Amino acid sequence: MTIKNSLKVGITHFLAPTTLAFAHCDLPCGVYDPAQAKIEALSVKATMEKYAASSDPDFKARAVAIKEERSELVKHHLWVLWTDYFKAPHFEAYPQLNSLFNEATKLAGAGGTKGSNDVAVAEKLLAKIDEIAAIFWETKK
Repeated sequence: MTIKNSLKVGITHFLAPTTLAFAHCDLPCGVYDPAQAKIEALSVKATMEKYAASSDPDFKARAVAIKEERSELVKHHLWVLWTDYFKAPHFEAYPQLNSLFNEATKLAGAGGTKGSNDVAVAEKLLAKIDEIAAIFWETKK
């Protein structure tokens, strides 16, 4: 490697971003809907119900994997709403919003539907999503 190339590589490395960021949409597109989180949460609940109704260990293993994947998608869709759609005026008008999102994402996490096969936990998650959705649609008026 020549000195010129070595300097170029060094400068490129120095200027490279240290943190990568991922977004819902790179435009931003402005298309948000809590229905995305709800659909995934309904899938989580249905998968839990099928898990409980089955005695096939292979089916149960697949159901757990799917439930955990869908739970992660619920968290993703909630985080997009929380961090990209809702702004300071929303949080001022609806002071419970941060708590709702915190509780909902925890219900979709390891202490919630990811770590449990209890349908009641999925129902609690769905109820939180419904509360968030009600506020979301109020902000669209």
